[in-house]
Amino acid sequence: MSTASRALLCIALVAIASAVAPRSGAAQRIPSDKYDSYFKKYAKRYFSVAFDWKLFKAQGMAESGLSPAARSWVGARGIMQLMPSTYHDISSHRPEMTSIDDPQWNIAAGILHDRDMWTLWKDGVPDDDRWRFMFGGYNAGEGTIFRAQGVARASKLNERTWPSIESIAPTVPRWRYRETLSYVRTIEDNRKRLTRLSAPRDSVVP
Repeated sequence: MSTASRALLCIALVAIASAVAPRSGAAQRIPSDKYDSYFKKYAKRYFSVAFDWKLFKAQGMAESGLSPAARSWVGARGIMQLMPSTYHDISSHRPEMTSIDDPQWNIAAGILHDRDMWTLWKDGVPDDDRWRFMFGGYNAGEGTIFRAQGVARASKLNERTWPSIESIAPTVPRWRYRETLSYVRTIEDNRKRLTRLSAPRDSVVP
């Protein structure tokens, strides 16, 4: 092989390697804080001042990458990936909630829907695991998670803990369980990342 041919081959190999290499910079991109005020406002309104609003931002990251223009193949829309029918049910009692495509109202409705899920497991699940059931219900529907609890109970497992739900998930009929379990884990990972990113700012004395 001539020197010129070897040079061309090296250039080609470098180009291929660059094309297939993971974009670590993109993967580590700092999440936008553009909608933080909405996440904080509606977490406080529909949950409490003490509730960690970053959970809902972490959910928005998992749902849409915080993109208000996001659309799913089933028709879910916006940052919180709400189905139009769900948004209509929520907004019909709240005239201030106008368009599903408005980031403020999409976030508000998503967090309010989360509160409905949260309330369902008010008495049956400890708070440290309850948010996993809440997000599991948001993703798969509360009926699916109730069925999963029934399977766990029948298997003599503690249906009040999320690890029990994870362990029996493959045996629950009519559930795309891999999607739901991955969704909950992604939210948890996102929340940890957001907490790490906010720690330096939170530690600064005003």
